[in-house]
Amino acid sequence: MRALATKGEVMTVEPGGLIFRAGDPGDCMFGLLEGQVELCWNGEEGHELINAGDVFGAGALVTSGHCRYGNAKAVTHCSLLKMNREKFLFAVQESPIFALELLASINLRLRQLKDCTKI
Repeated sequence: MRALATKGEVMTVEPGGLIFRAGDPGDCMFGLLEGQVELCWNGEEGHELINAGDVFGAGALVTSGHCRYGNAKAVTHCSLLKMNREKFLFAVQESPIFALELLASINLRLRQLKDCTKI
């Protein structure tokens, strides 16, 4: 993701800063370059911590008319790569391994969330 950051839009968010909220229209995903982000959904019943190297908000790239499902808030100072669909497709074309790494990251996060619900 760092290599893409030179070609993409990088934004910084201070601790407590809102990146997006539930119901907001979504047209991009985010790659977390530095920091930690908390995702909350279902009125804060569900939550997940996103760490540097992970992506979130990818549903916006695959769903037409996407609305954000939950809130994303910076826990620490964050540096984020903002990728719209066009930038994402360029990244996949230039480096197909990017798509595999993205899927692996999402798969790992889903497995971790499933393990949390078994408690």
